[in-house]
Amino acid sequence: MSLVALLNQWPFSATDWLVVELGVALAYIVFGVAGFGTALVAGPILILFMPLSKIVPLLVLLDFVAAFGNLLPSRKDVAKPELLRLLPCMAVGCTLGVIFLLNLKSDILLLLMGLFISAYAVYSLLVKARPTQLAAGWAVPMGVVGGMFGALFGSGGFLYAIYLNSRLPKEPARATQSALISCSTVVRLSLFMIAGVYAELPLLMLAVCLLPAMALGLWIGRRLIRRLSREAFVRLVTWLVLASGIALITRYFST
Repeated sequence: MSLVALLNQWPFSATDWLVVELGVALAYIVFGVAGFGTALVAGPILILFMPLSKIVPLLVLLDFVAAFGNLLPSRKDVAKPELLRLLPCMAVGCTLGVIFLLNLKSDILLLLMGLFISAYAVYSLLVKARPTQLAAGWAVPMGVVGGMFGALFGSGGFLYAIYLNSRLPKEPARATQSALISCSTVVRLSLFMIAGVYAELPLLMLAVCLLPAMALGLWIGRRLIRRLSREAFVRLVTWLVLASGIALITRYFST
């Protein structure tokens, strides 16, 4: 089957393609700045064109490339004890999230995603102070729930950030989070492969077509963080995420 024939299985007009590409580029600008959040930004846009059960595996493929690119420059700063503490919990959560993602109805997932990203945005906007140091035992709920949200909604990275930022200085926390997200993408990728999600060639070809938008977004994000306060940029994006979440909830109740 030719590339054109594979892509024709996605009923996108030229305008749809432009919106999808821009949505992915914006998501990876955020990823380049914050180190997570692609699904929080791209999800509400892509869900207009495809089901969530396709969006999350699609973004996992792109995150797999992006996360390792973020990890390589900072791998020496990774706090291995914290990474090893979180990894098993994250793997359990990822497994549960994939099971839920592939078995829940699409309209329920739409509502859950809207509630999830709205709650995240409200939390981010209200909590401004650095949290007090969390005990090591918090790795269990943060890892499990973060892994579940990562597999179910494509983004559990904010929970890892809350935990790591309370226990580590800025650079080790960011490096460890990049390592954890890299491992998370490997786990989720493996689970989706076992479930047969990537047996669909159109999904794989769509990911290939979106790689340039991902690369452009990362390039812009990495340059923005040098010129712009990371906190100010992430706060602006959080307002956009909140608006997206409210729109998804409204869409669920209006159908």
